Amino acid sequence: MLNLPKTIKMVITDFDGVVTDNCVYINEDFTMSRKLNFKDVMAFSILKKNGFKLGIISGEKNSAIEILAKKFQIEEVHQGIRNKIEVLSSIIDKYGLSDEEFVYVGDDVNDYDSLLRAKYAVTVPGAVEKVKSIAGIQITETKSGEGAFREIVDSILA
Repeated sequence: MLNLPKTIKMVITDFDGVVTDNCVYINEDFTMSRKLNFKDVMAFSILKKNGFKLGIISGEKNSAIEILAKKFQIEEVHQGIRNKIEVLSSIIDKYGLSDEEFVYVGDDVNDYDSLLRAKYAVTVPGAVEKVKSIAGIQITETKSGEGAFREIVDSILA
């Protein structure tokens, strides 16, 4: 179990490489798709049913995010974002979150500044070394796309 406090009110996460297995499937019609693990999908439902706010800050745009956002009424959905720290800062300000009240989850260099900003920063085993070397970062036991996001949610609720 990860060490996440009961004070958490909002979970803010990257998408590809955290909720997905970090693979993109290119279809014959040149569209892209991603595989989601139902454990991770259920984690969004569990958070909402327990009164948590949710945010997704993704460097890419994809329909999987749109589907989850609609299904679970995710408060903050930001896609195609290159400078994630600016969006994270605006979310923190908008909801008046203290450092004790949010967790940020990311896995790659575009998450680095946001992970540094978060008191509670979490990544996955397949993250880039620069991210895994952040002082105090917590790393899930479960791989991305195999229930890592669910592990984070279960740790918050434990």
